[in-house]
This record gives sequence, structure tokens and C-alpha cells, in this order.
Amino acid sequence: MGTMESLKFLVSSRYIRDLATLVVAYGISINLVEVTWKSKLKAQFPSPNEYSSFMGDFSTGTGIATFIMMLLSQFIFDKYGWGVAATITPTVLLLTGVGFFSLILFGDPFAPTLAKFGMTPLLAAVYVGALQNIFSKSAKYSLFDPCKEMAYIPLDEDTKVKGKAAIDVVCNPLGKSGGALIQQFMILTFGSLANSTPYLGGILMVIVFAWLSAARSLDVQFTALRREEELEKEMERAAVKIPIVSESGSVSPSGSSVESVAGDSPGSSSETSTPSNI
Repeated sequence: MGTMESLKFLVSSRYIRDLATLVVAYGISINLVEVTWKSKLKAQFPSPNEYSSFMGDFSTGTGIATFIMMLLSQFIFDKYGWGVAATITPTVLLLTGVGFFSLILFGDPFAPTLAKFGMTPLLAAVYVGALQNIFSKSAKYSLFDPCKEMAYIPLDEDTKVKGKAAIDVVCNPLGKSGGALIQQFMILTFGSLANSTPYLGGILMVIVFAWLSAARSLDVQFTALRREEELEKEMERAAVKIPIVSESGSVSPSGSSVESVAGDSPGSSSETSTPSNI
């Protein structure tokens, strides 16, 4: 499928459109959060050695969190279902995003309290941003990717193939490049990334809310399609078990009655022919 065909298919299908919103929103959100956080991280740790040391700890934390999330993800899917699993990632990004940008933009009132713990608002924002990035990266492999792949299961084969093609052609590149385009536009407009931080925070909130809305809408459609699929399977099983009444009046399951009637007919004919031979 080409780009225009993919766009037409995305517009025509609400289910695929909601799924595409999840993919694009994740890509843009992660890009905005990561770049903004790294700019504050460099401001907090200007020394290359301190920066490298912190990033080493960050990579270790990401690996541990990913392993734990992989273990918990199966429990989340079994216990709470697809809808809860799909909304965990944007919800955590929303909460940590509010904390991260609040510390950056309105950190002065928190300074006395944070000083008791030996932290500044900027350092606290760096730690909150680190937690946000650690969770978002670990959630991609444990929750987001499985949710995305599971969403294709109840679709018919044609919609499934076209939907995957449309998302691969349009949404994946748009999600990866969309965040960078937004940042470049903000930097050109306001002069620097620091000056555009409040607006980036607002854009992030809008994108995450759109993500949550699409996840809830997709959950309703996904649940309905799964119920239809289960109902069709139950009807197929019921059709196999429909009884057939034989000529003798006995009732037997489908398949076995035909064999019994066919198997009894030679015997019955031989029995009736015996007296005539005598």
C-alpha cells in the first residue's frame, strides 16, 4: 500500500484510526519527553563524567524495570484485560509529565522542602524525568507492543493486512519524526528549547489525553469484536452437536447416527432374507 492508500484506509476505519492514534501518540510523547529531559540533565550534570555516570545508572535501571515489567505484564493482561493494559502507559506518562514540567516551571515553591532532602527543583525534575523515561521504555516491550499486536487479532484478514500496512507506512514514521518536528518548530519560534518548555508540556498533555481517549474507544471496539468471535465459535460448536433422528427413532449426535444407520442396514437385510431362504 502506498502513502495515499494508507491514509484513505486510516480515515475510513475507526478501529484502525484509533490504533494509529496510539502508535503516533506514543512516538511523539516519548520523543518530547526524552529530549526535554536530556536538556535538563545536561544542565544538572555539565561534567561529561557525571553525565556518563548518571546515564550508566539510567541504563541499568531501564534493564531492571524492563525485566520486572515483562513478568508483571502477563498478570496485568490476565487479571485486568486489554483495556487496562493499554491505558497504563499513557496514564503514567501523564502523571510523571505533570510532575516533571511542574518542577521545571514552578519549582521555586518546592525549593525549601526539597532542600531538606538535599535536592534542588532541577535535580528533582531530573529524577522524575528519569523515572518517566525508564517506565516508558520498559512499557514499550511489556505492555504497548503486546497491546498493539493483540488489537489485530479480532479483525478479518483483509483489514488486518491493510491496517498493519497503513500503520507501518504512515504512523510509525510520523510518530518518530513528529516529536522532532514539533521541537524544531518550537525552537525556531521561541529561540531555544528552554523557552519552549512550557509549550512542549502543554502539547504533551494534549497528545496523552488523545492517546487515552483512543485507547478507551479501541477497548470498546476490541471487546465487542472479541465477543462476536466467541459467539461464532460457540455457534459452530453447537452446530456440531445437533442430534440427528434415525429411521428406527433413536436419537444420536451428528455423524455417529449416519454411521450407525449405514452399518446396520446390511445386517438388517440379511436377517429379513433368512426366513425366505428357509
